[in-house]
Amino acid sequence: MPTIRVLLADDHKLFRAGIRSLLQTFDDIDVVAEAGDGREALRLIAAHRPDVVLLDIMMPSLNGLDTAARIARAFPRSRVIMLSMHADEDSVLSTLRAGALGYLVKAAHPAELELAIRAAARGERFLSSAVSEHVVAASLRRIEREQTSLERLTPRRREVLQLVAEGHTTKEIATKLGVSVKTAEAYRGELMKALDIHDVASLTRYAVRTGLVSLDA
Repeated sequence: MPTIRVLLADDHKLFRAGIRSLLQTFDDIDVVAEAGDGREALRLIAAHRPDVVLLDIMMPSLNGLDTAARIARAFPRSRVIMLSMHADEDSVLSTLRAGALGYLVKAAHPAELELAIRAAARGERFLSSAVSEHVVAASLRRIEREQTSLERLTPRRREVLQLVAEGHTTKEIATKLGVSVKTAEAYRGELMKALDIHDVASLTRYAVRTGLVSLDA
C-alpha cells in the first residue's frame, strides 16, 4: 500500500504531538509536516504536497475555513479533514462548502481518525459519527420546515386535487365531499389559486408529477 502523507495544522503543539504519536502507529501513514496556523499550513502544503491535511477550524492568522478554501483551489489533490470541537450543522456545512472532504470532532474515538484519513486519501467524504447524527437530525428538521407545494396544501385541497385529477366533475366532487356544487367550485378555485395552476389539465399533470395519482389508475 502506498504511504499516505499527512500534514497537521493546529495551533496547539500538545494536540499535534498526540495526533502525530497516534499516526506513527500506522506503517502506511506518515506525518510529513506540522503547522501552527493557516498561512504556515499553505506554505508547507506547497512544499510537501501531502495527500491529506488535518486542519483545525480555529487557528490564528488564517482560520481553518479560509485555509480549506485556498487549499481546494490551489492544491486540490491535498484532501482536507477539518478538526473541530463542535458538531453543529452550520459548522459542518460551512466546512464542506469551503472544500473540506471530511469533518472530525476532536472528541471522536481515535479509530475514527484513521478511518477519516484513509477515506480522504481515497477521495471519499467522511463525517465522524457524532457529526453524522447531528447533521442528519438537522437536515430532517430543515426538510420538515421546507415543505413541498403539495405538503403545503390543506388535506381538503389535496383531496379536491386528487378528485379533479381522477377526472371527476364538480358535481361528482360535491357529492363525494358531501357539500354543495357551489362549495365544491369554491374549493377548486382555492386550490388553483394556492398552486397558481388555473386549468384542469395542468392540475392533473401536477398531481401525476407529485405522485398523488397515477396515470395507470
